[in-house]
Amino acid sequence: MKLLRYGPKGQEKPGLLDAQGKIRDLSKVIGDLDGAALTDEGLAKLRALDPASLPVVEGNPRLGPCVARIGKFICIGLNYADHAAESNLPVPAEPVIFNKWTSAICGPNDDVEIPRGSKKTDWEVELGVVIGKPAKYVDEANALDYVAGYCVINDVSEREWQIERGGTWDKGKGFDTFGPIGPWVVTRDEVADPQNLNLWLEVDGHRYQNGSTKTMVFGVAKLVSYVSQCMSLQPGDVISTGTPPGVGMGVKPNPVFLKPGQTIRLGIEGLGEQTQKTYAAD
Repeated sequence: MKLLRYGPKGQEKPGLLDAQGKIRDLSKVIGDLDGAALTDEGLAKLRALDPASLPVVEGNPRLGPCVARIGKFICIGLNYADHAAESNLPVPAEPVIFNKWTSAICGPNDDVEIPRGSKKTDWEVELGVVIGKPAKYVDEANALDYVAGYCVINDVSEREWQIERGGTWDKGKGFDTFGPIGPWVVTRDEVADPQNLNLWLEVDGHRYQNGSTKTMVFGVAKLVSYVSQCMSLQPGDVISTGTPPGVGMGVKPNPVFLKPGQTIRLGIEGLGEQTQKTYAAD
């Protein structure tokens, strides 16, 4: 299934994308696409529905973040060896964990705000993993059983705040609009192998990132298991699994960063695409 949320900001309704690409309204079936709806039991209830029995959503509504009320937005750094190299950093021996604040979350096609005074706002296409049941001290062999599905994430990053201003990376990762999520959650039964997905990103039509989840340092199962050793995971939590090479910071000889008025397009094979316009913060 492809599950989504649509409608104005703060008023999103749950929906399902049918085989013909039409949005079907789920609001009479579930309250929202949150952790409760993304459990095995919640997804079984949705899977039993005949999409043709659900109302068609007319027009072309805004898509909201594909998961509601995300409790934790956990990110993994330097998880592609070639991205670590372009960042002039060693390949980590263990997963690097940081957070994006939930206030950064926005819809997949919402505008991205360049922070006041920023000259180093960057892009990162990433595979998102949506947790489907409580996980604590999970074995790697069973870790994928705890995944509800997968989605596209743009881990927008302000590099000066992330790297040059002291402290942890979190400062540069959590500005408002720095977490576009969606367009939909694709349930795990429709993703044959999360370690064999192509992912890409363009700015103003120029392809900067073109990678594959094959080259992750730590795969999805390892990440879910590892993170569950550090904290309990709940349904609706999201893990963003790192980016392949091609970020603006890594462009040689001169890095390239986002400016107001640009268009970012990104996508992951089988999981859909995002498009964002950039604008300057007031």
